[in-house]
Amino acid sequence: MDAGQRFPDFELPDQDGKVRTLADLAGSKGLVLYAYPKDDTPGCTIEAKDFRDLGSRLREAGFEVAGLSPDGAASHCDFIGKYGLSFPLLSDPDRSFMASIGAFGEKMNYGKTVEGVIRSTFAVAPDGTLIRAWHNVRAKGHAQRVLDALVQ
Repeated sequence: MDAGQRFPDFELPDQDGKVRTLADLAGSKGLVLYAYPKDDTPGCTIEAKDFRDLGSRLREAGFEVAGLSPDGAASHCDFIGKYGLSFPLLSDPDRSFMASIGAFGEKMNYGKTVEGVIRSTFAVAPDGTLIRAWHNVRAKGHAQRVLDALVQ
């Protein structure tokens, strides 16, 4: 996906089972939606905590944050509680939405081609226009790079 393209509509359950859409998640300038492989794993925890810690600065800039993984509500609730996450976590258990946005598919893992979640982040305007996409990112420092790119 490239900047300026239409981001796919979604209706995904959050940690409380409430179905969420871009319209109800976006801030005045949009939504930062980051896709990650699994709750409470080392890299995913680093990334979640970084987005938590930078959340107020993103909100001041007009962006809300949401995470997206294949994990279910119970796992998301535990993850949120354990690390005091201040944003919703969405579930895509069959990975179909993640595949539609390029966040699930073939990737290299320790020199082998495997199918899995491709750590990705999307900044999406309230009208559904993709502002920017980051694919195959490293967890450490990524949230800061997103903030720097959106708040110039």
